[in-house]
Amino acid sequence: MKKVNILKPVLVSNHQRAIENRKLFDQMNSLVINIIASPGAGKTSFIKRIIEYFKDRIKILVIEGDIKGQIDSEAISQTGVKVIQINTMTECHLDAFMTAQVLPEIKGSYELILIENVGNLVCPAEFEIGEDFKLAILSTPEGDDKPFKYPLLFHLARVVVINKFDLLPYVDFNLEKAKKNIKKENAHAHIFTVSAKTGNGFEDFYKFLEKELDAKKKKAES
Repeated sequence: MKKVNILKPVLVSNHQRAIENRKLFDQMNSLVINIIASPGAGKTSFIKRIIEYFKDRIKILVIEGDIKGQIDSEAISQTGVKVIQINTMTECHLDAFMTAQVLPEIKGSYELILIENVGNLVCPAEFEIGEDFKLAILSTPEGDDKPFKYPLLFHLARVVVINKFDLLPYVDFNLEKAKKNIKKENAHAHIFTVSAKTGNGFEDFYKFLEKELDAKKKKAES
């Protein structure tokens, strides 16, 4: 039996669609962040912290990716920002074509678009969706070896957030080892250590995001 490799053509086609998505996002002057993490790592809580800090200054849209249901969308909707739900049904990731389907639903302009990808450290890293950059969340209960076990995501992520650092006394997680493993995969990664539950450690991330938003605004004005 002849083996047919379809992965490359699929990724090439997805890349082309992602470029088109990016053009549309740029026309909206939106900073788009693709947030990727394991189930339970704290993606939704992390997004809610961002919304809490920025919502009175900028317009924020959240695109929520789940295999089924809208539990996280309902939680985020309580913050008052607009949420668009994508249910992938059987797919373990969002891709550029799924993202493109919801673009007509975006009315008006948003300075910040946060895309919560399906909970997974593998597949979402492979598929671009038109984002400005990928943000990976690693929670301390998962273990400090995840950058070594799932190198592609940490290689591609411009930002890595180590979440649940308030649990460090209770879990087997070496913070310095984790940072070292991340830097081995991506020497230029911005690493932030936070607790989405308590809000501690977010100050430096907020400053980073403010700079990114300002750079996006200046680019749009030039």
